[in-house]
Amino acid sequence: MLKLNCKYADYRIIGEEHGLKLDEEFNNYSEKIAEIIRNLNQRKDKPNEWLQWMNLGYNEETAWYVKEFASLVEGRFENVLILGIGGSALGALALTEALLKPYWNFLTPEQRNNFPRIFFLDNIDPDSINGLLDVLDLKKTLVNVITKSGDTAETMSQFMVIKDLMEKALGADYRKNIIATTDKKMGILRQLADQEGYKIFYVPDDIGGRFSVFSSVGLVPFALVGLNIDKMINGIKDIDLALKNTDIHQNIAAQFALIHYLMDTKKGKNITVLMPYSSRLKYIPDWYVQLIAESLGKAVNKNGENVNAGLTPVKALGASDQHTKLQLFNEGPNDKVITFIRVGEFDTNLEIPRIFEYTGIGYLGGKTINDLMNAEADSTMVSLSDNQRPVLTLSIDKIDEYNMAQLIYMLEVQTAIAGELYNINTFDQPGVEQVKNYMYALMGRAGFDGSAEYLHEKLNAEITM
Repeated sequence: MLKLNCKYADYRIIGEEHGLKLDEEFNNYSEKIAEIIRNLNQRKDKPNEWLQWMNLGYNEETAWYVKEFASLVEGRFENVLILGIGGSALGALALTEALLKPYWNFLTPEQRNNFPRIFFLDNIDPDSINGLLDVLDLKKTLVNVITKSGDTAETMSQFMVIKDLMEKALGADYRKNIIATTDKKMGILRQLADQEGYKIFYVPDDIGGRFSVFSSVGLVPFALVGLNIDKMINGIKDIDLALKNTDIHQNIAAQFALIHYLMDTKKGKNITVLMPYSSRLKYIPDWYVQLIAESLGKAVNKNGENVNAGLTPVKALGASDQHTKLQLFNEGPNDKVITFIRVGEFDTNLEIPRIFEYTGIGYLGGKTINDLMNAEADSTMVSLSDNQRPVLTLSIDKIDEYNMAQLIYMLEVQTAIAGELYNINTFDQPGVEQVKNYMYALMGRAGFDGSAEYLHEKLNAEITM
């Protein structure tokens, strides 16, 4: 089971100026936290609350449907290509990178147990798109287009390019190489899928993209490359029971959320750093950055008051970023809460040979790379605490479907709790929608003419320097 160590955020370790009196604060907020947890669980089945992601661990029908499709196409494709951006790609990218064998796409089919390679196009850089298309045989590729709205410009522009190429390469059979993951009732992609005859998977109502990884958005890619989605679901179910506990002393999501909230509002630490000590987890912070930034960065609270709330998420990777960011973390502004993710048991061990014993690196011989990674994390944690920097540690037993699902789900739940503490709407994203509308205007979408005129005036404005 996922564990949280928060003692290095306590005043008894890092001092009163920068540390919290955790026992006292947990007691002070015990009733508030219990109310928040009860309220979230009461609202999760109601429409328009955007909490349906809390039920995804119990959606056995979707899991069965996904597994059936994966079994039907098994062995047919050499590649899976995911077209999506933000929440439509980051969760699946983070978890496939963590759970598949390292360097999956470079392995032979036999080493991959004949499951396909997987690629993500999560941006619209023309060089990256053309570069991938130069090396990918679209005839042997299953393309999964993911957009809940059905008209996400970045994803649909990618799809328009690739659909045109696939039709030229495959003729009418190109339809068999495309699946769509989108809204059940509306949207351009939904209409196109019906017209063209693509296989369709649905994104449930009242689930935002950044909370959608355990819906068909993530489950389809996972199943296609042979990951065990039943283990993921079991992991979610088990931790969901623990996170329903209204006692903050027994609920790590509540503890994680409250510590960050209090560090921000009482100690001026509004930056949250997520730093896994495993290269396989290197994309988890990317997913976390979107989750926190879009969920908690809000101009107004639920009362309509201007608050400009939010934590600024930063990604890091141990031990690599000890050589890039640790100087700042240790001696720069003390405005961060740094969370390590520690792995109890790596899949493999790697011993360091007993060579160069006559030199200053001889002490490494006979140890393991595993020992070194753990020593790096321990020494960094102590160093940060010496400098009165708060550190939290999330520990998982090993990197597998069960444990990774628990980690992701806990971070989602703590985000919802944090939003209630800030009294903001965790699930909207008005700042993102404004940018989308401006982009529609610049690209000539009908209905945005007024915005286009305003934008061109602003973009062409001149000032005297």
